[in-house]
Amino acid sequence: MYTYEQLLEKYSLSLEKESFSGQPVELYDPITYMMQLGGKRIRPVLLLMACDAFGGDTDTAMPAAHAVEMFHNFTLVHDDIMDGAKIRRGKETIWNIWGEDTAILVGDTMFAMAIEYLLKTDHPLSKDMLACFLKVTKEVCEGQQLDMNFEESEDTSIPDYLGMIRLKTAVLLASSLKMGAMLAGAGEKDLENIYDFGINTGLAFQLKDDLLDVFGTVDKFGKMPGGDILSDKKTFLLLKALTIAGEDDKKIIEDNIREGEEDPEQKIMDITSLYSKLNLDKITLTEMERHFERAEYHLELLSLPVEKTAELLSIAKKMMYRDH
Repeated sequence: MYTYEQLLEKYSLSLEKESFSGQPVELYDPITYMMQLGGKRIRPVLLLMACDAFGGDTDTAMPAAHAVEMFHNFTLVHDDIMDGAKIRRGKETIWNIWGEDTAILVGDTMFAMAIEYLLKTDHPLSKDMLACFLKVTKEVCEGQQLDMNFEESEDTSIPDYLGMIRLKTAVLLASSLKMGAMLAGAGEKDLENIYDFGINTGLAFQLKDDLLDVFGTVDKFGKMPGGDILSDKKTFLLLKALTIAGEDDKKIIEDNIREGEEDPEQKIMDITSLYSKLNLDKITLTEMERHFERAEYHLELLSLPVEKTAELLSIAKKMMYRDH
């Protein structure tokens, strides 16, 4: 069985051979730029890992791996527009260089290219995989809309938030694993368990992302920390802070939300300091570990020997305890 590092190298080499050029160049140059920005390549590699674990051919699975990576990057292009984010992976975002109108078209084209990649997958279950892929597409969009709804809502709960990140983040990761297992001919029960493993790993992954947005550094995280604070984003940290803070601390948070960004640096410093005082880093880690334990439970239910699941467990741990 391949290691994660071996499959990452294999996937990266395959991606390097892909060409995203075309006419008009104003549309395709940004796609090339985005796909060459790097990133962790977690989703395509997890697809290949699941395929390999169940005895499938990773070469046959490569077009599907490209499909999920292209789709993931399409969502990032559109997310950056909606968030007004100017930095992605330490580089300027598509809309910040080429403008919002072009960035929208770039994202749309990348989604079409993702479907094209998936259709190149030569497998009897190609139709089922396409249905899975389109279901993910709708769920990710539902998650994004809920995320935007929460910006205007005053009664968003932590369960609401976890439901949103399940749709926006976890389902793509989980479906990548499921599609890889499908390509290898895994049974229905295994498909359910590897999907649930992915859901809980994805929830822990996003909670870590929330944590890094506050306590991370730009050189490691790839974007400026404090972005969620400046945009008053309803993250786990903010919602938990509002739940456990005393009246004085709660007033500081609410005042910062009302006052907007008159002094962005001061706002980030004030809220970060308050999160530290409330031990939000430790509380968030505890929530992450709760989901990780559920992920581990579903991994143990797979009809695979331990040596086949050990690598999946290892990468789940790395995703949770990463510093970028």
